[in-house]
Amino acid sequence: MKKGIAIAGNILADNVKMVEEYPKKGMLATITEEEKAVGGCVCNTGIDLKRLDPNLEVKAYGRIGGDDNGKYVLSVMQREGMNCDNVKVSSNLLTSYSDVITVMGTGERTFFHNRGANKFFCEEDVDLENLDCDLFHIGYLMLLDYFDTVLEDGSTPMAKLLKRVREKGIKTSIDVVSESSGRFNQVVSSALKYCDYVIVNEIEAGAIAGVEVRDQEENLIEEGIFKAMQTLLDMGVKEKVVVHCPEKAFCLTKDGKFTTVNSIKLKKGFIKGSVGAGDAFCAGCLYSIYSGYTDDKMLELANLVAVNCLSEKDSISGVRKIEDLRKVLEI
Repeated sequence: MKKGIAIAGNILADNVKMVEEYPKKGMLATITEEEKAVGGCVCNTGIDLKRLDPNLEVKAYGRIGGDDNGKYVLSVMQREGMNCDNVKVSSNLLTSYSDVITVMGTGERTFFHNRGANKFFCEEDVDLENLDCDLFHIGYLMLLDYFDTVLEDGSTPMAKLLKRVREKGIKTSIDVVSESSGRFNQVVSSALKYCDYVIVNEIEAGAIAGVEVRDQEENLIEEGIFKAMQTLLDMGVKEKVVVHCPEKAFCLTKDGKFTTVNSIKLKKGFIKGSVGAGDAFCAGCLYSIYSGYTDDKMLELANLVAVNCLSEKDSISGVRKIEDLRKVLEI
């Protein structure tokens, strides 16, 4: 009997602010619209999964503060049908939040982030003894302070958690956040040997593997993508690596099967915001893995879920039931 999917890691509130253009240093840009939305791996990916299939059991693991933002994100997850019994509340902490500045017309966004309670999310917050799911997904590496700590033996608490989860017979998956500290390889590499699946964008894959994936003109280097994916598998990923980027999506399996699917062409002005699009793609992949889809069907579904996300300014409003996803292309 299927046991559902657990989503662990970052929980936060997004303050989404729309501007006509991003200002140069020292200059001013007018905010034309703004709204509050949930954000982070747990909220975005978890809610997207519930929207794809309301009957799917999705369990949340994370830490929030005892403030209004915490009450807000918890209420949204519960309203969407997620099981939030394992979300810990620290009354003396702020819930993590991001100010998301989105450029109208292009959907390009910039994040200003307060780590808040996410800094203190730790292994003790995941009740391993009672963890009951088929697939455990956690994100974002590089934005979970406790789990990103490099220990004396070169490992991380994240690696140790994933090892224990796999020992329970549960498949594991990770996502990371785009971050420019240069610590990607050091922080992420030790966790890879305990991952069944890795779902990241092309920049993150290249940073982990130390491989160039775009040239000086920002053109995609597809052989670089393949090399980065193979490197991640060589570093220990057990089953498959999935990489998404604006142009295409890629999947490489441990047995060498390489699949690529072009992105969906969108009408000019279709994109209202790109907040959460990577999480939406990830949700499509996780649902496909859980449901036993082929790799090409997985990438096609993940692209379609991401497109639905792009149709709205926030991270979750655009995602629909799986049978209704294509309706967005008729708009």
